Amino acid sequence: MSVEVQPVRSGGDRNAFIRLPWRIYAGDPNWVPPLIRDMKTMLDPEKHPFHLHSDMELYLALRDGRPAGRIAAIHNRRHVEFHEEPVGFFGFFESENDPEVAAALFDAASAWLRSRGLRTIRGPASPSTNDVSGLLVEGFDDPPMIMMPYNPAYYVDLVAGAGFEKAKGLVAYVHRDQQPPEHLVRGAELVKKRYGVSVRSLRMKEFDEELERVQRLYNAAWEANWGFVPMTDEEFRFLASELKPAVDPDLVLIAEDSSGRPIGFALCLPDFNVAIKHANGRLFPFGLLKILWHSRNVHRMRVLTLGLVEGWRGRGVDALMYREIFRRGAARGITEGEFSWILEDNELMRRPMDRIGAQVYKRYALYDRPL
Repeated sequence: MSVEVQPVRSGGDRNAFIRLPWRIYAGDPNWVPPLIRDMKTMLDPEKHPFHLHSDMELYLALRDGRPAGRIAAIHNRRHVEFHEEPVGFFGFFESENDPEVAAALFDAASAWLRSRGLRTIRGPASPSTNDVSGLLVEGFDDPPMIMMPYNPAYYVDLVAGAGFEKAKGLVAYVHRDQQPPEHLVRGAELVKKRYGVSVRSLRMKEFDEELERVQRLYNAAWEANWGFVPMTDEEFRFLASELKPAVDPDLVLIAEDSSGRPIGFALCLPDFNVAIKHANGRLFPFGLLKILWHSRNVHRMRVLTLGLVEGWRGRGVDALMYREIFRRGAARGITEGEFSWILEDNELMRRPMDRIGAQVYKRYALYDRPL
């Protein structure tokens, strides 16, 4: 039985690429099927703004003529320019538990990236670190929160067996208590009095202006993070339009100094994966109704981002924001919160997690292989 890797060219190939995970994850109760509509948009150069600055080549692996794996080779020119390093990426990787299939996919992606003058292949990033990225390496017993990766445990061996080495570790913390620790409450009050800092909700009536403020904060707060690449205006607005229906303005926190200048923000999303999994990838004819019905049972929340601009880090302002997250989440019936993802070596972000009693319950990694 031979393995053949071919680029995705036809509509049938693209459909096979998108539908392959349904066979890989058959019977896995923790897997959340992605919405097929969203996957088609993500992979379409005419519809998703990522393709305005980067290129992507999709591949299918066939084992004896049957789809057995997939991968995307990604030339993220924004990353190359921002970090001044010739790194390409792989993403959307799925494979049967077959080292030969995985190796063939990685080799095909590597050859395409090498032909473009890149010297390292890194991943998974689908399609970038601003999206779903990282390979789950610990914590397979819990389903993924919204916009977080999930994969079978055997993927770790497939990646390592293909010659990849860990480039960076990521962690996800969980907190399963609605009440914040007393020291956090006291610390938040002290910070509020000392600096005159306040925390407010997103102003939906000023959505466009708020979007500009949040984009500036996002780029300023994460600029020094490993692997960070600033989103383009088109990407940021596209993401905002996709998230807008799911956003609760009271769960988008903007911190301001005493003069009203924005200095930080946090974005929290209810874990709609709890509801999305019941749609089985399709919104119509009944998927949307199933999502709406099961949304009533969402009691988990993910804190996607929490950051402060330079000059305000390490001054306790994050305590004020964490206290607000506890308060607002509890008011909406949230009983479990995930803080993810955080770089494994980012002690400045990890220390507050430890202090509030959150625990690491999932670990992820991005891997490199020289080209």
